[in-house]
Amino acid sequence: MDPHVFSKAFPFQLNDVFHFAAHQDQIAWEPYKEGVDVFRFCGDGITGPTAALVRYHPHGQVPMHEHMGYEHLLILTGSQQDENGIFEAGTLVINPPGTRHRVYSEAGCIVLAIYEKAVRFLEK
Repeated sequence: MDPHVFSKAFPFQLNDVFHFAAHQDQIAWEPYKEGVDVFRFCGDGITGPTAALVRYHPHGQVPMHEHMGYEHLLILTGSQQDENGIFEAGTLVINPPGTRHRVYSEAGCIVLAIYEKAVRFLEK
């Protein structure tokens, strides 16, 4: 199997994680929010734990939301920002339950997101 073809088959393997952006068009992205796509490895993002790649196009954003459980983010490419700062590739961010923020990416980015509970959107 081509190491740059992405599927939801398990065990899931993502090779060369910090350079896979060159092959991102081989991922079956689904629309998520305005300018933001998602590829879920597991979970549906609504009823329980979820692990996903999240791709922000330039100027992509996720509206104000509250985390109901822990969220772990690893910025793989580009950068994203929220009320707490700008997070560049290679940054690990952990948002505890009760955290509220809007997320925006000026130039675009890809993030590995692992969260234990769905978020509650406070804006559309």
